[in-house]
Amino acid sequence: MIRIESFLAAALVVASLGAHAQDQRYDPKALARYDVSYVRCEAKFPEMKGHRDDAYLSLWHASVTPKSAAKLAEARVSAPYKAEHQVALRHAAGASDAEATKAFERQCRGLWGEMKRMPKPGQ
Repeated sequence: MIRIESFLAAALVVASLGAHAQDQRYDPKALARYDVSYVRCEAKFPEMKGHRDDAYLSLWHASVTPKSAAKLAEARVSAPYKAEHQVALRHAAGASDAEATKAFERQCRGLWGEMKRMPKPGQ
């Protein structure tokens, strides 16, 4: 009996972690910071243009669907998103030393690589 209770408790923990991760996927503040960074990546790496949502969702091992696109759009019009976007823009304007630029470029390449590893729909 204790094994069943332990198993059920573990299953509930895993389920709640999965739900929490899905909620984080659409967190307006995190999305705002990502969007500001992605625009900077697009400026350095033109091949990234037009793939913002694909790259973002690839971080969560998900792909763009009509439902996920709608949730991202909803998050982007929220007040927390808009406020954090302004903060992130100010912060990005101040980060320009050589070491920070190198680290940022590595992050952009890593993000692009992660997106490229995601299976395409229908594969």
